Amino acid sequence: MIETSRLILRPWRDDDREPFWAMACDSLVMEYLPPLTRAESDAAVDRMIATEREHGHVFWAIEHKAESNFIGFCGILPPRPPVLEYEIGWRLAHHAWGQGFAREAAEASLGWAWENLSVPAIIAMTNLANTRSWGLMERLGMIRHPNEDFDHPALAEGDPLRPHILYRIHRPSAAAV
Repeated sequence: MIETSRLILRPWRDDDREPFWAMACDSLVMEYLPPLTRAESDAAVDRMIATEREHGHVFWAIEHKAESNFIGFCGILPPRPPVLEYEIGWRLAHHAWGQGFAREAAEASLGWAWENLSVPAIIAMTNLANTRSWGLMERLGMIRHPNEDFDHPALAEGDPLRPHILYRIHRPSAAAV
């Protein structure tokens, strides 16, 4: 579990399924993501639970401390095809946008990663049109690597969500920490 001043990043629980499904039904939240069925939404929660059990980290559920409610996820995923590096990612419910929660959770996740993982860098990726997401990547100090942009293999050719951009942040030097 990771705590910040306003958030708790924690393991997923069964009672996160409903608010996660609500996010999947929100066209604003899903604007740059492929649609999910209820079964796919529940399967994503199952994968998060299994990934954390196996690796000790995942895109953790984010709980707002003051309201004790699920507002999204953020964390670090281990490498898996087609991603060959550790990845940071986030998704928040629309009502939680614009309050700095994503940045707070992402900074805490990166801090956790630098303390707990022996990795030289962490990547993030998104659809080119998702300016909110890549804007956060840049505010986190991540650098875009246009030569590593790619078409997401899980999406069909011609799908406007298929083109993805890749950002990376390198482990801070000991002098910078």
